[in-house]
Amino acid sequence: MPELIDTLTADAIELLKQLIQTPSFSREEDQTADHIFRFLTFHGARPERNAHNVWAVSRHYDPTRPTVLLNSHHDTVKPGATWTADPFGATLAGDRLTGLGSNDAGASAVSLLATFLYFEQHPPAFNLICAITAEEEISGPNGIRRLLPLLPEIALGIVGEPTQMELAVAEKGLVVLDCVAHGRTGHAAREEGENALYKALDDIQRLRGFQFERVSELLGPVKLTVTQIQAGTQHNVVPDRCTFVADVRTNELYSNQEVVDIVRELIGADVVPRSVHLNSSRIAPKHPLVQRGLALGRRTFGSVTLSDQSMMPFVTVKIGPGDSARSHTPDEYILLSEIRAGIRGYVELLAELEL
Repeated sequence: MPELIDTLTADAIELLKQLIQTPSFSREEDQTADHIFRFLTFHGARPERNAHNVWAVSRHYDPTRPTVLLNSHHDTVKPGATWTADPFGATLAGDRLTGLGSNDAGASAVSLLATFLYFEQHPPAFNLICAITAEEEISGPNGIRRLLPLLPEIALGIVGEPTQMELAVAEKGLVVLDCVAHGRTGHAAREEGENALYKALDDIQRLRGFQFERVSELLGPVKLTVTQIQAGTQHNVVPDRCTFVADVRTNELYSNQEVVDIVRELIGADVVPRSVHLNSSRIAPKHPLVQRGLALGRRTFGSVTLSDQSMMPFVTVKIGPGDSARSHTPDEYILLSEIRAGIRGYVELLAELEL
């Protein structure tokens, strides 16, 4: 077992270097999908591909057993101007591998691939599917949402994101609200019109002072923040329309649709959600995976950052090597020691898991 893990770890690190060196911005992940497909094929798996999503079902698949999905993503955000290293250089200095997507979420992706290949030779008491998917950074329609209907029923999802291999047992959801306040135009020099900007400001003040009643033990309260506002065509015309945007981070005690309904009752502006499918999630403390993690000394916590977990209609947990604080930052990096520990951590978590 140690020799197999060491070999798979070395191969996973080499794959990660290839992924870093290959630009894979959201919607442009075709070449990294090629790398992942070839990696699985080389190691004897039977990968499939749909758009830029690559997955493999274990050759030990038994429809009478529960199925666990191992999932991470291979798309990245675009690098900012303050990078000092080459974002695509895959620069290795001692233990540190620097490059775009190294931490978020390349390390998790290659670690889950290695874990899947390990269990191809040491099959667990359940089915495994490993899927490395696209468009996670934009919550796009051609990523995990496109893939899930093609898969068999999933009992449990393990989502690879940088958590320092601690268990994120809850995750906040997201709903973005486009709001429009309506008025009537008039000349600014006279007492004319009905100022939509003032109406919007009244609505924004109500939202600023509002508190959602249900507070999660793990995720805290729902957080609503108005982040954009726009009104007016010229200085001397009372605006008849004012638009503003609210970013709402939901906890697991509310559905996104419920939050939309509450906001609509609270303010006078029209409220249109961009989507309601990025819901909060939570796994029960007594779930066998959580209990297994606790037995191994893993810490549990609630995560405020969004992942593809939000689109999975089954029980999930988020865990992976790396640190979320490095994600989307200049000179993003992963430690090779974190990848080694991540693969061993995934194997330990799943090896004796009973579902």
